[in-house]
Amino acid sequence: MKPQPLRTKAPLLYRGVIATVRPLLTRVTRQDWSGGEHLPQSGGFIVAGNHISEIDPFMVAHFLVNHGHVPKFLAKAGLFDVPALGKALHMLGQVPVHRGTRDASAALGAAAEAVESGDCVVIMPEGTLSRDPGLWPMKAKNGVGRLALMTGAPVVPVAQWGVQRLLAPYARRPTGLFSRHVMHVKAGPAVDLSDLAGRTDAQAATEATDRIMTALTGLLAEIRGEEPPATPFVWKKDA
Repeated sequence: MKPQPLRTKAPLLYRGVIATVRPLLTRVTRQDWSGGEHLPQSGGFIVAGNHISEIDPFMVAHFLVNHGHVPKFLAKAGLFDVPALGKALHMLGQVPVHRGTRDASAALGAAAEAVESGDCVVIMPEGTLSRDPGLWPMKAKNGVGRLALMTGAPVVPVAQWGVQRLLAPYARRPTGLFSRHVMHVKAGPAVDLSDLAGRTDAQAATEATDRIMTALTGLLAEIRGEEPPATPFVWKKDA
């Protein structure tokens, strides 16, 4: 598809990254994109994506940028303390998330501010690469539900598949770099959370998150042409 003009301002460095990386991704991959009509034309919104490879953000960003949206990704706050990396993340306008605090709403404050200022904020609700044996979305943390209820912004599920053929989970080197693997990215309608509006309790956040993940899993099932597990995989870090 022909790239659309950017709808929001982007830092100069971000524009430089787009100008450098987008042509590269176009050359080394093929794109099977759909659902772009579900992305809001104006105002801030949240994108919820599945997480199967360390380079997922590049593929999701490629899709969003070509549809005119400059995405901001949630990144662990600790990364912003790394001298060179932290400076780059700040210059790119990415969003630090202070995990492990008692007040989850406060931890998502920076993300909420970005959404409310009109930005597209991307979150991978699982919080880590999928450990599901079939790479289906796992049971997610409820941060995306909290963010949705805090802001009242639309939550658009965006599923992607194929990136694992380019960089397998936890792999250090890409495979088939010149095979032009197909990157499937599909956006769905904003998830209906209207009946939860005004609530900020944990139960509502969990319900919102479950709906978002159900929609996301359904999109991935459409891309893959397969039936997902009846219940999402639950990963316990210390198990």
